Amino acid sequence: MAALLEVKNLFKKYQDIPAVDGVSFTVEQGVCFGLLGPNGAGKTTTIEVIEDVIAPTTGEIFYKGKPRKASFKDEVGIQFQTTSLLSLLTVRETLETFQNLYRKTATIDDLVEVCRLTKFQNQYNDQISGGQRQRFLLALALINQPDLLILDEPSTGLDPQARHNLWKLVRKIKKEGKTIILTTHYMEEAQHLCDEIAIMDYGKIIARGTPDKLIKQHSPEMTVVLPRERVDLSPDELRLPYRNVKDSIEIKTQDVNSCLNHLLSRNIDLTDLTVRSPSLETVFLNLTGRHLRD
Repeated sequence: MAALLEVKNLFKKYQDIPAVDGVSFTVEQGVCFGLLGPNGAGKTTTIEVIEDVIAPTTGEIFYKGKPRKASFKDEVGIQFQTTSLLSLLTVRETLETFQNLYRKTATIDDLVEVCRLTKFQNQYNDQISGGQRQRFLLALALINQPDLLILDEPSTGLDPQARHNLWKLVRKIKKEGKTIILTTHYMEEAQHLCDEIAIMDYGKIIARGTPDKLIKQHSPEMTVVLPRERVDLSPDELRLPYRNVKDSIEIKTQDVNSCLNHLLSRNIDLTDLTVRSPSLETVFLNLTGRHLRD
């Protein structure tokens, strides 16, 4: 697949403080590319430079193999973290207003159906729920039939049901051939939606790959969990390193079969045993640390 977007050696400084420090990556056509990082990592600044909202200090952005032109803004759809909407307009009226801003547009009825807006399309913008609002903002980002869709933390503040419904909608849009750049603080969301991920910290990309590749590379251990009452042995007797967590013990291992065979050899009752696979959240915390960022 050809690269739809290429970011080359991007720097953005504010009073000599680097917010983005030499970032380079490509986004292939038809994929969902996740840009992740803790607060202050530089991902939002990177996205704003890509969107042409702010100018880079140095670096280049190529779209479809060429430097961005004025037409770029007609071909990209953006769902911002926060968007203010006029309360005196209905959802449908707002879609019609945005439709008039572009030459090539989707039909309102198609957007209403795809983003499931039918039941509230005639309600005022300030009278819809959080989940409805996010689907509505996604429809606004799709109004110009974009080739590139940028979703900046689209599910922030949603309850689990609304979040999963939004994921289903994003997957459907990707199947239609859209290229998506996604930023999110929900690692489960990134693991479900993204074909490739770049993790940023302190203005640099510190890891990149598919979710599975990142997990295998940076968090290969699985966790075997047993009720504490099932293990009546000291660490020396068990001969496996473990830690006590509430009423359970946790054993980290890269070879679950070997671990289970060893437990059986020590006559450990494996009733109620669970095995936790590593996740993208584990990778994220291992790479960026577990301390709170201001």
